Amino acid sequence: MRAMTSKRYIALLRGVNVGRAKRIAMADLRKLIEDLGYTEVRSVLNSGNVVFSGSARPQAEVAAGIEEALVLKLGVAARTLVLDGAELAAIMAANPLLDQAPDHARLVTFILSDPLSMPDTLRAIETLCHQDWRPGALALGERAVYVWCPDGILDSAAAAALGKLLGDATTSRNWTTLLKLHALSGAAAA
Repeated sequence: MRAMTSKRYIALLRGVNVGRAKRIAMADLRKLIEDLGYTEVRSVLNSGNVVFSGSARPQAEVAAGIEEALVLKLGVAARTLVLDGAELAAIMAANPLLDQAPDHARLVTFILSDPLSMPDTLRAIETLCHQDWRPGALALGERAVYVWCPDGILDSAAAAALGKLLGDATTSRNWTTLLKLHALSGAAAA
């Protein structure tokens, strides 16, 4: 059982195990997180998704610690975005595209690292949201941008435009992966 000051975190590493670059064994990633003092460490898939528990700290501090350890211990530089369980739950609850996206593998969520610090980018995203992406769709939430890619992510003009606009200020996951992370983030809460 975790202490009252403990928190459940979700770390999303950007660009890990995509192609030949930034290769990390998930066992090594789990050990790295444990060596940083976190507990209940679980990875999801082979693409840099980790759920863990630890003392309540600012997420940016947790992310910076992971990024530094990745470079020092594994020789891999990867932007890391850290959410807590409540933030992930809010991102999931706010998705307005669920009704039109029956294939969760093609429903992509671009999670924004710090939306409050990017007002110009948010206005540009709003402009993209007003374009016609049919048969797909694009919608802006408070902390994420949701993209329905019925023809596949690689063939989605909306996902490509959004990726170009956001660069490394985001990382994306499909809805299936987010459902797994969400389930794990609450698994040890009791």
